[in-house]
Formats: sequence, structure tokens, C-alpha cells
Amino acid sequence: MLNHIKGELVEKTPTYAVVECSGTGYLLNISLNTYTKLPGSGSCKVFTEQMYVRDDLPRLFGFADIQERQLFRHLVSVSGVGGTSAIMMLSSLSAQEIQQAILSGNVAVLKSIKGIGEKTAQRIIVDLKGKLGKSDLSPDFMTVPYNNTREEALSALVMLGFAKNTAEKALDKIIKDSPSAHNVEDLIKAALKNL
Repeated sequence: MLNHIKGELVEKTPTYAVVECSGTGYLLNISLNTYTKLPGSGSCKVFTEQMYVRDDLPRLFGFADIQERQLFRHLVSVSGVGGTSAIMMLSSLSAQEIQQAILSGNVAVLKSIKGIGEKTAQRIIVDLKGKLGKSDLSPDFMTVPYNNTREEALSALVMLGFAKNTAEKALDKIIKDSPSAHNVEDLIKAALKNL
């Protein structure tokens, strides 16, 4: 499975982007939020997610940052929400606005998105409210470098044998208590002291 594609952005529209890497052009379905974050042309890095929509035909989705991809993964885990619906949600609202709507149980906000009815909005809230932590709404988590650092530290702690939830709580506490920028090594060392 592809994690990301780094290459030349050769085409960009509000619904898809084409990134050429080693002579192969990857067509990625994107949200409007990703569209605005990608450069007009030139070198770029896009995080990816692959889904089989129908008849085993794969579709690649592209995201400007890991947080948007993670929210996409949460959304498509809900029964009745496919890749197209999740991209529509991420095009209509920012990742933070969707998270806030889910955590506050705001059905009206989710229902305002084209293609999301009241029952689907309620299902999204019920299924995801416990999966999205309040700390995910911290502004520090909205920046790509910070989020990448946290994700790398989390991955390392999980590989060291710590439970993902425990490691996430430890990292979130460190980041909250010390909002200055951390590198991966500092985060891991601090987390190991708290685990």
C-alpha cells in the first residue's frame, strides 16, 4: 500500500490532482482543502489512501496532510460513508470543523453537507465521538510538521510495545504541557518517562 507520493504536480483541479513520480502519473481524488494547500505546480508530497469502490477497481485519494487522511479513514469506517462522501465532507468543512461537529454532537452541521442526511450524520457522531480525542482539536495538531512529529513518535512507541491509546495519551499530555516545538527524539524520551 502507498503511504505517500512525492513528485511533480502536473495537473490540479478542485476534485483531482495528477502527481508524476518516476515516469508514472498517479491520479488522486482530492478535497477542496487539499486543493488549496497544494502548490500550483512543481514538486509536492501527497499522502495517499487506496480504496476499492466497486468491482475491485482501486481509487487513490490524496491529502495534503496526515490529519486530513486520518479523518478520512475515520469517516469511511462509518457504515454508509464511502470515499466520495468523505471527500465531499472534507471539501465542505475543514478537518477541525468536522471534528468539532462530531465531538459536540452537532447533527445540523454535518447534515448541511451535500449527500449527508440526518441518519448518516447521527451515525457518524455515534461511531466517531469516542474515537476522536478532544486534544486532536489543539491548533498544534493542525500543522503538518507537528502532526508528522507526533505520528512518528507514536509509531515508534507502538513498535516498542506500548499500547497505542496509552502512548497517544502520553504524547498528548507532553504536547499540551510543553507547546514549544518538539523533535521526534524529545517526544519519545519524554513519553518513555511518563509511561
